[in-house]
Amino acid sequence: MANGTWTVAEAKAKFSQLVDSAQRQGPQTITKNGRTAAVVVSAEEWEHKVRRSGSLADFFSRSPLRHAELDLSRRDDGPREIDR
Repeated sequence: MANGTWTVAEAKAKFSQLVDSAQRQGPQTITKNGRTAAVVVSAEEWEHKVRRSGSLADFFSRSPLRHAELDLSRRDDGPREIDR
């Protein structure tokens, strides 16, 4: 394990240490066959990343398109014919 990078075998053998490192040092990368396979993060960091800020209405009210003059009219030409 170097600089927060673990092989799958190391992660399995030292899982408790892996979790401790994620809590103390930040995200820990797990590799499989030399390629990144997973990242372990602390519960606190995960909650921070997935926490929503504000409501959907807040999101739309902050949109740069809020006052755009969009044409949202639809054509009224009915359903199209399909071949069976």
